[in-house]
Amino acid sequence: MPISRHEPSKIYSKGVEANGFVFTAGIVAEDIGQDAKGQTQQILREIDRLLKLCGTDKAKVVSATIWVSDIRLRETMNEAWNAWTGGQHLPGRACIEAKLADPRALVEIAVVAAK
Repeated sequence: MPISRHEPSKIYSKGVEANGFVFTAGIVAEDIGQDAKGQTQQILREIDRLLKLCGTDKAKVVSATIWVSDIRLRETMNEAWNAWTGGQHLPGRACIEAKLADPRALVEIAVVAAK
């Protein structure tokens, strides 16, 4: 089974293609000075870019894991999430409160998509 790794760093690849699926790393916003909605919008744009790079798109996302630094940010994050999904092609999803690696980051998202 061939495996393709995209945009590798010293410790992870931003996207990995394997066995007909695309797996993204946990993505955080580049501009972490924004609120949870703004950070989520940035993250989802980056996920769109990675999925396109791997030959798929958000309609084929089958699973999403979302980490928020404070569970009270869930509703604000969901505003951006709901706009992105449009209520269609909803994946299985988990939303977890967690201490993120960068304390300024409010949201981190990883997805799995079919090709």
